[in-house]
Amino acid sequence: MLDKVKHHAKRSINDAFEYAKQKWDKNHKVPDFKVGDLVLVSTFNFNNIKGSKKLKDFYAGPFVIVASSGTNAVQVELSG
Repeated sequence: MLDKVKHHAKRSINDAFEYAKQKWDKNHKVPDFKVGDLVLVSTFNFNNIKGSKKLKDFYAGPFVIVASSGTNAVQVELSG
């Protein structure tokens, strides 16, 4: 009896995981960055910006992509 319950629970968890994966894959788009594109950079980890946190910009830019290494990692040209 306990083995049946464990098997049913395991199967239900796997089914839920597969359902969530299908939903994610259906709506998710892989970013397509090319050299020369303009992008915004998140300022979340910038520690050198002074002033109130409420008044900080969430993004800096736009910056030009100089090189791409992978699908979601790019090198940008910081001007000025």
